[in-house]
Amino acid sequence: MQNTLTGVLARVNSPEDLKTMSFDELNLLADEIRQTIIKRVNVTGGHFGPNLGIVEATIALHYVFNSPVDKIVFDVSHQCYPHKMLTGRKESYTNPEKYGVFTGYTAPEESPHDFFKIGHTSTSVSLATGLAKARDLNGGKENIIALIGDGSLSGGEAYEGLNNAAVLNSNIIVIVNDNDMSIAENQGGLYQNLKLLRDTNGEAECNFFKSLGFDYHYIEDGHNIEKLVELFSKVKDSNHPVLIHMHTIKGKGVQQAELDKESFHWIIPGALDNKPSSGAGAESYDKLTADFITKKYQEDKSVVAISPATPGVTGFSKDFRAKAGMHYADVGIAEEHAVAFASGIAKNGGKPVLGIMSSFIQRAYDQLSQDLALNSNPATILVFWGAITGADATHLTTFDIPLISNIPNMVYLAPATKEEYLRMLEWSVDQKEHPVAIRVPFGEVISSGMEDKTDYSVLNKFKVEEQGSDVAIIGLGNFFHLGARVKNLLAEKLGISATLINPKFITGIDEELLESLKSSHKLVITLEDGVLDGGFGEKIARFYGTSGMKVLNFGAKKEFPDRVPLEELYERYHLTPELIVEDIEACL
Repeated sequence: MQNTLTGVLARVNSPEDLKTMSFDELNLLADEIRQTIIKRVNVTGGHFGPNLGIVEATIALHYVFNSPVDKIVFDVSHQCYPHKMLTGRKESYTNPEKYGVFTGYTAPEESPHDFFKIGHTSTSVSLATGLAKARDLNGGKENIIALIGDGSLSGGEAYEGLNNAAVLNSNIIVIVNDNDMSIAENQGGLYQNLKLLRDTNGEAECNFFKSLGFDYHYIEDGHNIEKLVELFSKVKDSNHPVLIHMHTIKGKGVQQAELDKESFHWIIPGALDNKPSSGAGAESYDKLTADFITKKYQEDKSVVAISPATPGVTGFSKDFRAKAGMHYADVGIAEEHAVAFASGIAKNGGKPVLGIMSSFIQRAYDQLSQDLALNSNPATILVFWGAITGADATHLTTFDIPLISNIPNMVYLAPATKEEYLRMLEWSVDQKEHPVAIRVPFGEVISSGMEDKTDYSVLNKFKVEEQGSDVAIIGLGNFFHLGARVKNLLAEKLGISATLINPKFITGIDEELLESLKSSHKLVITLEDGVLDGGFGEKIARFYGTSGMKVLNFGAKKEFPDRVPLEELYERYHLTPELIVEDIEACL
């Protein structure tokens, strides 16, 4: 049954419905939206603190401006839940039966009030500046508004966008939502100026935004709807670039979230119920990573862990950071800088270990290629969550293999077990010849129980785990274990004793081993937990292209699936043992 709370939200089906409401009603609406978000996100999981902190500002924006004629661009868009509730999509937040209907990010296919499908940070000002330029070219008059958080200002594109927006010489309104917090604590010199501006109620002579040329306005209470409406009305229809610096509280309305902003940036279902996590205390690859780095910097003072503002997902917990001291660096939401920073450290004798999510490593392609690989500096990059998942289209983690493995001089490794991962880490941090990336295994920790004694300085040597004939299965990283299941099913169903190969290296092929398979095998299959186009399997297929060897490549299609259940994707891509064996049988 739909949850209408006090009833004001029930009357809102579009932003037009706000415009006749009193401020008392708007404040009641804010309370309802906040309580609805709390209830819904505690059930489904999702971005919590960012949405709670932007409720009043979103109401004021839609009260003053005329969306979708006036265009609002949300940076990252993980603070768009109130916006969605006010633009015809409230049932996805009030009706449990429809909780999963809409994505947690802006999506133009859902509503004319959304202008971009987006989930990466520091982009809103650039996108809004483009909208404004097109408006000017077409003789339009609408307002263009970019909403960006203070944490997002640490990303390079934010600076580029602000620099360009400031000289647009026409209407663009940038709203900086300053809650003194990124995902973790803000990092960087800019935040000293933001603090100074907050402390002086926006009146300090030293003002970053004014230095760029913006008409600057400060509002201390970003939760006061009446004052927000007054200020937004003042700058509406301006004929020059305007910047509003708005102070808010991340996680407002939930004491836990206000006190522990990092933990409540994004929450799992049931996080507010104080139930212990079922995974509490379990071994994980992020914990293994943190423990390894801790031991390593205690032995070697040149070791440093680096995060581009996402420490939680890479094992760099608050406790780890506190203990690491100078052996930890958060560079802000700046993946490009993080890679170049790591390259510089490596060049000058340091041993950097950069932890980064697969969906964000793509933001640093040029730095991987030019600043790091071209210079062959021995930095270690740990790529987390690289796998086919049921994620939102903005956070897909299937594209890192083609991206990284085709850069010259890079060594990209894919461990299948805990022992291999730790051995690769040890080798990578200490070697001085190559930039090395390691695709951290995704999912639960799998242990072989045997020490890995591989010499990874001998590049591109695959390991035959089990010798067979007729069919060779090359299972990369996460999918080595899928390969083992396929091998067992082949024996059971077709009586084939297949060869099982753990390649370990993504960036090169073992030509000697592949050549040797020709004498006793009819078919080679490759399994990779990522997109096929430009990926690992194609390297194998290209090697056998002029021979009589048949090759089947299994992996993901080149597409942007959006919250598609993993089981459905596995069926679509023929990534179950049964479907793989069927394809093998048909091929043979």
